Amino acid sequence: MSLWKTVTRWPVLAWASWDFGSAAFNAVCTTFVFSTFLTTDGLFTDTGTAQSHLSNGMALAGVVIALLAPIAGQRADRRGRGTRSLGIFTFLGIACMVAMYWVYPESPMGAMNALWFGIILLGLGNIFFEFASVNYNAMLNRISTSKNRGTISGFGWGSGYFGGIILLALLLVAFLGSGMHWFGVTDVNHMNIRVSILTSALWFTVFALPVLFTIRGVKPNENITGQGRESFFDSYKMLWGTIKDLFRNAPQTLLFMAASAVFRDGVAGIFIFGAIIGKAVFGFDTTQIMIFAIASNVIAGVATYLFGWVEDYIGPKRVIIISLVAMIICGTLVFILHNGGQRVFWIVGLALTAFVGPVQSASRSFLGRVIPPGREGEVFGLYATTGRAVSFLAPAMYSFSLYVGYLIVGKAAGYEYWGILGIVWILLVGLLLLLPVKPVKQHKNYQH
Repeated sequence: MSLWKTVTRWPVLAWASWDFGSAAFNAVCTTFVFSTFLTTDGLFTDTGTAQSHLSNGMALAGVVIALLAPIAGQRADRRGRGTRSLGIFTFLGIACMVAMYWVYPESPMGAMNALWFGIILLGLGNIFFEFASVNYNAMLNRISTSKNRGTISGFGWGSGYFGGIILLALLLVAFLGSGMHWFGVTDVNHMNIRVSILTSALWFTVFALPVLFTIRGVKPNENITGQGRESFFDSYKMLWGTIKDLFRNAPQTLLFMAASAVFRDGVAGIFIFGAIIGKAVFGFDTTQIMIFAIASNVIAGVATYLFGWVEDYIGPKRVIIISLVAMIICGTLVFILHNGGQRVFWIVGLALTAFVGPVQSASRSFLGRVIPPGREGEVFGLYATTGRAVSFLAPAMYSFSLYVGYLIVGKAAGYEYWGILGIVWILLVGLLLLLPVKPVKQHKNYQH
């Protein structure tokens, strides 16, 4: 089947539509708008304190995801309710986005309380979004084959970036740019930012619907359904059985999960702290951040489409290695050239964004190639858990690197650029863990 026919089949388009819409949460809330709003110096508090609180909040959310994601995916597998679970968690995340409308420093609850409310909503939104992603990723094997899995995974991930481009451009023109805003919205009490979040929630809602009505739930797997309703304790016992079976029959899969957990957390750190570095280190204003976001999404989207197609020829591991090496080099250059002005961030930062999509898409595809039928939700849940089990690394290493920078150069000299070193180290460790992993074929003798 040709590339065009592969990605234009309706089930693939409906599936990719969710990725297209999810940019509303990833790009707007987590990366470019809401998180930078919370950490802008002098709004809720000083930027250092806000960044520290935000890091702690995201780390706590990561713990919750690590504990619950695999059994959520496991239960969806057993009951054939992956599509239903995707819908529930998607709309819970959207509800958190709607509630962000009430987060602003002039709020009656007070600036610091509003900051904490925003961090709580962002943390909860990340939890629900990750649970939804477990079920979404588990659908990949149902709409792809081993010959086109990389292409379809890349198409979905790339669609997310292009969704981000269109949405961010719309928000920039409508509410976040200079001059008059649409519908009479003003900057008073940061109404333009708050309405942008509401618009993003509506965006996500519209583009999440196709997959929910197209890809139905599957019949429960009789070999793993069991009898009766299992308790959470039973679910964890079954999860432990899954881990032991993977250790015996597919140790390379476990090793890959460990390696990907580390480098995916480094990539998450880029999303969380990238715009913050642009603002705090290179002096980008809100409009520049939005333009950078649009440009980076164009580059990331094209690169992810391209690497998805390349992956089906050279394999996902090579794509991941190429991407990690490139990101390590770019991150190091941002640190070294931090005094080079905004041009440095435009050039090196945009170069780095070309590889964040391919590494994530190839990781999803790599795992999809080795999951036995009927276990997709459970294993992708475990994939989420291994990632979230170390999700403290990016915030912790970012904060630690800031502290080291503070000790070495002092506050007056500006130490915010040191944070990027923490992200670079995580990517490097992930790369070193990945190198000995040997790609394996899907193992079918998977039972416990």
